[in-house]
Amino acid sequence: MQISERQMHRFRWLLTIGWLLLILSLFYDPFSPGLTTPDNTISPLRIDPAICVNVQGTCIEESPYALGAPIFWGIIVPTSIFILLVFGHELWRRICPLSFLSQIPRALGWQRKQRRVHPQTGKVRYQGVKVTQNSWLGRNHLHLQFGLFYLGLCSRILFVNSDRTALAIFLLTTIIGAIVVGYLYEGKSWCQYFCPMAPVQKIYAEPRGLLTRTAHEEDRQKITQSMCRTLNKKGEEQSACVACQSPCIDIDAERSYWETIMQPQQQWLYYGYVGLVLGYFIYYYLYAGNWDYYFSGVWAHQENQLATLMSPGFYLGNQPIPLPKLVAVPLTLAAFAFAGSSIGISIEKRYNAVQRRQQQPLSQELIRHRMFTLCTFFVFNLFFVFAGRNFIRLLPAPIQYLFPLLIAICSTLWLYRTWQRNPHRYRQESLASRLRRQLSKLNLDISRFLEGRSLDSLNADEVYVLAKVLPNFTKEKRLQAYKGILTEALNEGYANVSSSLNSLQPMRRELDISEAEHQEILTELGVEDPNLLDPQNPRSREDWWRQESYREAILTLILEFSQHHPEQHLVTELAEVINGKKPMTDLETLLKQLSKRESKSIEQARQDYGVTTTEEAEIIKQTDPHQLWRMMSHSFDSFKHLDEDDRLMAYFRLLDKDESGYISGEELEVCLREINSQVTHAEIEAMLKLADTNRDRQISYEEFREVLHLLD
Repeated sequence: MQISERQMHRFRWLLTIGWLLLILSLFYDPFSPGLTTPDNTISPLRIDPAICVNVQGTCIEESPYALGAPIFWGIIVPTSIFILLVFGHELWRRICPLSFLSQIPRALGWQRKQRRVHPQTGKVRYQGVKVTQNSWLGRNHLHLQFGLFYLGLCSRILFVNSDRTALAIFLLTTIIGAIVVGYLYEGKSWCQYFCPMAPVQKIYAEPRGLLTRTAHEEDRQKITQSMCRTLNKKGEEQSACVACQSPCIDIDAERSYWETIMQPQQQWLYYGYVGLVLGYFIYYYLYAGNWDYYFSGVWAHQENQLATLMSPGFYLGNQPIPLPKLVAVPLTLAAFAFAGSSIGISIEKRYNAVQRRQQQPLSQELIRHRMFTLCTFFVFNLFFVFAGRNFIRLLPAPIQYLFPLLIAICSTLWLYRTWQRNPHRYRQESLASRLRRQLSKLNLDISRFLEGRSLDSLNADEVYVLAKVLPNFTKEKRLQAYKGILTEALNEGYANVSSSLNSLQPMRRELDISEAEHQEILTELGVEDPNLLDPQNPRSREDWWRQESYREAILTLILEFSQHHPEQHLVTELAEVINGKKPMTDLETLLKQLSKRESKSIEQARQDYGVTTTEEAEIIKQTDPHQLWRMMSHSFDSFKHLDEDDRLMAYFRLLDKDESGYISGEELEVCLREINSQVTHAEIEAMLKLADTNRDRQISYEEFREVLHLLD
């Protein structure tokens, strides 16, 4: 969903204001009841006195009502479910008002902090608080969220469906809860660990929505899917990831799906949800004795809802069952949830047994994936048989028929697309982007095989085919490419030492790398970078994103401040810290040259991303190609008196040492090593690739100007 954060921010404000106005209308609404009076003959919403809605053998007496509650239950809730399946988690999380409101404490800088003392230096730092993965909440949050969802459905039927004050208090309590969690914990902890709608989001939005873009195939996206983000002072999007959960659905929903699919609680979630939704709708029939009560929408504006709590909870065979509604509702929903879980688990076991008898049985992951896919398809269509019917029935007849057709088309397309997914395919696609990067770094003659296309435009299958047919892709270069892929995978938390053999199996097969060669490369990496294989320093994909986010934030801030301190040469001094000419302790001295406001910005970034002193030392010593270009452009102090065009041309001529009209990789390396002697060949290749849009391995003036404009 390629919509800028600035636009999304405005849209979130509109949605949030609209939602708060709706809540306000639940307390006071003198206008909309006029649309429902029997005398208002031009209103499609008017009450028809001739229609009897029979509940337990008695016609409900209707009076003019406000539209706040019916609109919330009949339009807003169904729209959110539709968005989740069709547009995916990426869009929903970016527009959700509740998620937006939970970030108020972060935006105001009022989040709870923990005091951390470095054991060697005694330096004190304050960090935000995160839910740890091994805590009770970290291990049981799905049970908690599903339990809250169950209580929410019970509360709807018993207390808040039509009682406007109760609904308003219910919604305001939820908003306050989200804000309190936003104060207590960093990131999207409300969404990840507490929100009752989170299990619903998982069911409809994983592994991917119908129109969702993928996070694992696009080459090194700075910000993926609904990943936390913010805007810097230039209006550029910047990651705000603090690694509040791993695996994180906001970074890569499909990865989160495959990594958690075999957890037992996932069965309870999917199968129990189907039972719970089925029980919720069926209860209206069990209570009223007919379907008219639900489809008329009377339940959303029924007078004196709270007065029915002790009335008979069931009406079967034209006879009331003397069990209070207050007891009947939670019993019914719990029974259906448990029945759904039991039946789903039983069917999955039978499916497994049938598959084991086949000569080529499906994997357990794939069996469960197909069961979950069918569950989502079924419950989505079931939901829209009932949802919003009180409004749909007011539409012209042709549109009433088109609506279920739209639901059927969307859900069928989603089923077809999702049914074909499997964990092996996901890993292949993920690794293909890594192979693409390695191929671009090797001096291989690729262009004649691409027929005018770029390497970046190839899909996963085409990348693997290309690797097989390249005549100059020797065994030595295959090992070199695999080493680069393995290094990336370990560094970014895609795999660890123990899991890398299996995680990279698709790549080993494509590149014809044996297990013994894999182990030899691991040994080499252990010698070159012991921290990479350190079992005491486990890496996760989310932690990698957090550190990348901090790296970009801190270097952006320092380079921004250098504009206001040209006489202090901050960039040059920073480069000396990065390349090891000065110790990391000098970074603090360097930062003391900043103003109080600027120092506060640096400290705030450290707190926001929760970096330790040790992490910061590693983070600062690594830079991405954008940051290297930015550092290099800021190092040309002697040209800053020129206007923009002359300055860019002077930069270019300084780099183009042989005056060929192009900057080669070698010329780029010479210039960059004057700034940072520790820059690696891989980093220089990444800089070259960023600027070299036509892939001729040299940078023209137009390409040079374009890459520097991207940094402004």
